[in-house]
Amino acid sequence: MAKSKWQQGTYEPLYPEKYKGSMPIVYRSGWERRVFYFLDTHPAIKRWGSESIVIPYRFQVDGKMHRYFIDVDFEVEDKDGNIRRYIIEIKPYEQTLPPKEPKRKTQKAIKRYNNEILTYQKNQDKWKAAEEWARKNGYIFEIWTEKTLGL
Repeated sequence: MAKSKWQQGTYEPLYPEKYKGSMPIVYRSGWERRVFYFLDTHPAIKRWGSESIVIPYRFQVDGKMHRYFIDVDFEVEDKDGNIRRYIIEIKPYEQTLPPKEPKRKTQKAIKRYNNEILTYQKNQDKWKAAEEWARKNGYIFEIWTEKTLGL
């Protein structure tokens, strides 16, 4: 099995009573691990979960329904005591932009570009469904990138 270039593992919460969902808590990148730690330790975060909300969406390319496992959801209490609920996608900023056509038209470059187009469309379909779900269910949907995380 090839070693993943992403940091993966299980997160052991310091405040397990704040976590909603099943254990173990699996992170699929170092960025997710950082977010888990932030949510776990920040006093304003009242509850949080990882992949605990699943949103159905239709992928335009194949026309079929799929399931979108939201990276993170949480409830935060503001300074006035109001609770806001968020669903968050953690994604590299580059993947939030349409792919750029390759300058060199090699077979490998074209194949990579076509895969990037499919991934971009799938993400757009997921995020549209997440925005709609959030609006209907009293959540705020955000995409956090390395820019959001200050990396």
